[in-house]
Amino acid sequence: MTTNNSNTNNINKKKIFLSSPHMSDEEYEKQYINEAFETNWVAPLGPNVDNFETEFANKIGSNHAAALSSGTAAIHMALKAAGVKPNDKVFCQSLTFSASANPIIYENAMPVFIDSDKKTWNIDPNVLEKAIKTHPDAKYLVLVHLYGLSADLDPIVELCNKHDITLIEDSAEALGTKYKGKYTGTFGKFGVFSFNGNKIITTSGGGMLVSEDKERIEKVRFWATQSREKERHYEHKELGYNYRMSNIVAGIGRGQLKVLNERIAKKRYIFNYYKNNLSDLDGIDFMPMNEWNEPNCWLSCITLSGKIKPIDIMLALEKENIESRPIWKPMHMQPFFSKYDYVGGNVSENLFTSGVCLPSDTKMTDEDLDRVCRIIKGLWS
Repeated sequence: MTTNNSNTNNINKKKIFLSSPHMSDEEYEKQYINEAFETNWVAPLGPNVDNFETEFANKIGSNHAAALSSGTAAIHMALKAAGVKPNDKVFCQSLTFSASANPIIYENAMPVFIDSDKKTWNIDPNVLEKAIKTHPDAKYLVLVHLYGLSADLDPIVELCNKHDITLIEDSAEALGTKYKGKYTGTFGKFGVFSFNGNKIITTSGGGMLVSEDKERIEKVRFWATQSREKERHYEHKELGYNYRMSNIVAGIGRGQLKVLNERIAKKRYIFNYYKNNLSDLDGIDFMPMNEWNEPNCWLSCITLSGKIKPIDIMLALEKENIESRPIWKPMHMQPFFSKYDYVGGNVSENLFTSGVCLPSDTKMTDEDLDRVCRIIKGLWS
């Protein structure tokens, strides 16, 4: 039996992940999990869920939060709580992961995709204004803070207020990011966060919905617990969902929340390391930083305009057992969503075709970062 030498060499090289789970050195997570086991609170709901909601809301400056099974579930519940009905039009950022758009379809509504601004990589306020004129009946907006970069919120919030549009902030990738000193996810009617395994803090899987509207959050908790009425028997007057977070998962989240600031600091360190070591390469640019934006730098992303293409970098890193990936493919370019309207130019498409997400794992050492930079620099030599 023969072995492929290149595959063997790859396996023997230390794996560097794009962004993997990172438990706290203090093992805060285990403390909460052990407490759940000791008290037999292992099923959905329980003290960890209640406390995680409170602690999370306090951290970002929101008054109410509902812990759910995923960020996707949180977007779905936000749309439902906002009053989205079948055939309603919902503005949605095109440059994003499909989880931002899929829940619109769950409610049998129709997305209208919006192009990005090169200055933020998120929704272009000027394009949004154009879309509002074209679709004056659209009264909902799913705005995304991509890769931890804040959208330019002031003009977007102003447009939403002027035209009575309910703003839902998808901050799945932007926990800890600030816009003009205030946390993203707290500007709209609803804010959505994800704790998937690759996020800046993780519960293995889970999400959070925040709002200043106590009644709507309470309603979301009701829907997310199978819409069970307060009766001795099981009584259901509305469609329900199995979307609530487990007490075990919430315990992980409580522990992770304690190290959020450390994780943000490391993500920013990684971004600056790349920028300091790679900026001089011809045709390379980094994701935009704005004076009003305090990003969490969830992933460090670059765009290329010279002879080196994104696939060149991804294949070179892959050969050395290092993960990277393309920038999100815009929703209006996806086969499933291509039938829906799109407003804008080619900014999001160009970001997709020219962009690369570099490994941004918070467990990376300087040696790991140097290894990545040396491989990339080698393509220019």
